[in-house]
Parts: sequence; C-alpha cells; structure tokens
Amino acid sequence: MRASGSSEIRASVPLKLELWRFAVPILWFGLVAAISFIEAPLKFQAPGITIPLGLGIGRLVFFALNIVEGVLLAVLLALTFWPGVRPARGRVRSVILLAIVFVLKVGVVRPPLNARTDLVLAGANPGESPWHYIYIGADLLTMLLLIVLAVQTGRAILALEHKNYAPRPPSE
Repeated sequence: MRASGSSEIRASVPLKLELWRFAVPILWFGLVAAISFIEAPLKFQAPGITIPLGLGIGRLVFFALNIVEGVLLAVLLALTFWPGVRPARGRVRSVILLAIVFVLKVGVVRPPLNARTDLVLAGANPGESPWHYIYIGADLLTMLLLIVLAVQTGRAILALEHKNYAPRPPSE
C-alpha cells in the first residue's frame, strides 16, 4: 500500500516531472518529423506551387518551427535542471548535445539557407548548396537525441513506478 499524506505528494512530484521530461522530447520529435520530413518535401509536389512560393512558405514554416523548438528546449532545460532533483549524467549529456545542435542549426546553418532563399526569391540561380543537407543532418541528429532522451526518461519512469509500487514488508 502507498504511503499517505505528504510523503505520497513528494513521491508523485518526481514522477510528474519525469512524465513532463518524457512528453517534451516526444512532442518535439513529432514536430520535426512532420515538418522537416513530411511537409517540406510534399509542399513542392502540390499543384501550382512554384520554387519561389515553396521557399517562401518553407521559410515561414521553419522560422515558426525553430521558435517552437527554442521554447521546447528551454522547457526541457528547466525540467532537466529542476531545483531539488538531480538529473542523471546521461540525460544531462543528451540535453546539452541537443542544445548545441539546436544553436548550430539556427545560428550557423539557417543564415546561409536564408541567404540562398533570398537569392532565389530575387530571381537568381545560386546553384547547388550543401546547406540543405547539413540542415537535414542536424534535424536527424536532433531526432536521434530526442529518442535517446525519451528512452532514458522512460527507463527513469519505470524505475520510479517500480519503486513506488514495490511490495513493502508488513509493518508491525
């Protein structure tokens, strides 16, 4: 039987925290998968969508996605370093790597992509560029890190549940 009163509330706080730590990477993974790997390529197959129109739409969509990713990263950082709860080293590493990939993607990869889009929208043909492939690689790495975080957190949730519901010896 579970302990009652304040000890039950204290025991449920880490579980609730872990559930949020699990939900955020799953949500983020879904957003990146849906936009980067479904919406982006399909948009150019729609009737009447020209390259400049598709690039203009893509710029808006990815700008919005990057804002949401930044917010989710901030939430994930807050959840990871929640006061009074010590995170596992592996999860700290994963979150820090995720933050580095995000900052590089937005700060290093996006500017050349935006400049290339500006050229195309102005009617120029800038030729081939590796920046789209680098951005795709960054998104794939982001998704991999999010899966790792979800698995790490899932294991922590199972451990907490096992601890909270493990049979206790009868008290006298």
